[in-house]
Amino acid sequence: MIDVYSWPTPNGHKVHIMLEECGLPYRVHAVNIGAGDQFRPDFLKISPNNKIPAIVDDEGTDGQPFALFESGAILVYLASKAGRFLGNTDREKFTTLQWLMFQMGGVGPMLGQAHHFRIYAPEQIEYAVNRYTNEAKRLYGVIDKQVAQHAYLAGDEYTIADIATWPWLRSWQNQGIDWADYPNAKRWFDEIEARPAVQRGVQVLADARKPLVDDKARENLFGATQYEKR
Repeated sequence: MIDVYSWPTPNGHKVHIMLEECGLPYRVHAVNIGAGDQFRPDFLKISPNNKIPAIVDDEGTDGQPFALFESGAILVYLASKAGRFLGNTDREKFTTLQWLMFQMGGVGPMLGQAHHFRIYAPEQIEYAVNRYTNEAKRLYGVIDKQVAQHAYLAGDEYTIADIATWPWLRSWQNQGIDWADYPNAKRWFDEIEARPAVQRGVQVLADARKPLVDDKARENLFGATQYEKR
């Protein structure tokens, strides 16, 4: 059994979707990042970077319990465990990892910043909004061009690169995106959205998430709390 410590964010959805796609048994434990659960000592033992998601597999590769944090690493681990969605040849695997790193290093951080400065920042800073909105558009353009040539990001097979990237594009409106500018990416997005495992994955903990309205939640997510020495 795999214990998943998570919250319904793009990084959380990656792991929820992957587990549903692979059919691996799991238990989900809510880590309410608005309430500050990510700073609890018991969670920090599993995820020292105080970020969700994290997992504990009670039957790791050596048969012993194994804890893992960082969503990209978790996807690679689960793909290896299930023997799915990573590719079969070395060429396929490294191509998949290439696009996974594209998501981890670009899509996630940059779209997250676009979302933050457009929606959550206490004041609109024109420079920041323009910078991250333009970078979001550039990244959507990279995806659009890639899936114009292939069915999926890493080629003609659905992989963890798609699973990692897709949840970040669900907030396209908040990122300043018009799908009409990226028809190939929209085709790719809609096809993935129609997958039953994806639909199940995004419902994990969905009822627990509340709109970010109170000052304490904002402080836990964006304030000095996350910088305190623990």
